Amino acid sequence: MIFGKKDHLVGLDIGSSFIKVAEIKVTGKGHVLNKFGMSRITPGSIVEGRIVRVEDLANDIKSLFKSQKIREKNVAISTGGHSVVIKTINTSKKSEKELHETIYSEAEQYIPYDINDVNIDYQILGESEFSPDQINVLLVAVKKDLVAEYIDLIHKAGLSPKIIDVDTFALQNIYEILPYKNREKITLLIDVGASKTSLNILKANISLMMQDNVSGTDQIIEEICDQYDMSIDDAYRAVNGETNTIDQDKIQEISLKIAQSWCSEICEAVNTYQSGSNDEKVENVVLSGGGVFVEGFKEGLMSELDADVSIINPFEALTFNEQKFSDSFITKASPLAPIAIGLALRRVDDK
Repeated sequence: MIFGKKDHLVGLDIGSSFIKVAEIKVTGKGHVLNKFGMSRITPGSIVEGRIVRVEDLANDIKSLFKSQKIREKNVAISTGGHSVVIKTINTSKKSEKELHETIYSEAEQYIPYDINDVNIDYQILGESEFSPDQINVLLVAVKKDLVAEYIDLIHKAGLSPKIIDVDTFALQNIYEILPYKNREKITLLIDVGASKTSLNILKANISLMMQDNVSGTDQIIEEICDQYDMSIDDAYRAVNGETNTIDQDKIQEISLKIAQSWCSEICEAVNTYQSGSNDEKVENVVLSGGGVFVEGFKEGLMSELDADVSIINPFEALTFNEQKFSDSFITKASPLAPIAIGLALRRVDDK
């Protein structure tokens, strides 16, 4: 075996516009990028986080694995959106058994779904900042039917799902091994995908607030479709400059308007956090996802938030063959790659 250990997993990030796959080898020199690739999926395969065209999407995944010559079948995947609930709750210190029983008995008050319709997991974050007798617990609930959809998809693609993670956690997973110097500063991770935006406020790699918004680059496509009465495929081609059916200045105007709405939502979330956090201020903002390519988005955040704003480069944490992965490819792929790479860092027996 190339990787020497049977707990090796391939990271597969299934987005509503692109799928990304990453394979990482762990050596004495650290994490080595063995494979990374991405491809656009058949439009309409995923709608609002739910899989609509399972056969098309399974074929897209098969094609990507084949093009990247990935033989490993064990994968780590992730999901997010409104079918995933993430809450930080506060409870008294208890034994592990008592804590487990308490969380499962109290979870219903935090979850807007029937408790029988969700899978629940949790992680202890540490002692509460308000009382030494209290602890903070991260509660995660995922709808069972969503999990079943993804398991069915992965099986149809000829793969074996070993871990189903949450997008926000996978992004944090890669962020934690990046060479950022001051981890004590409050940092906001923002991932703007096609159909959702994930926010994660961290201090010393501990999450203080997580939130998903139903915003993303699909809003630009939808606005173009509405204004010009065209199909989704034609709108994508217009945005990518493949056709001249729409003036590029008009596309830029629409994109800027949407980007400004993202900035407003993000700033509102930051202000809500800061108003209840003993004056702790967000000092760093790290961007990822296709939204970083939308002109005016990064600039808008820089003007509205008094913070350093940068775009993530997950490849900084890895060693890789520079002839295989060119500078131009790394620049293009960096904002899109972190979730797949974060998943590829997982191992079969991870919590």
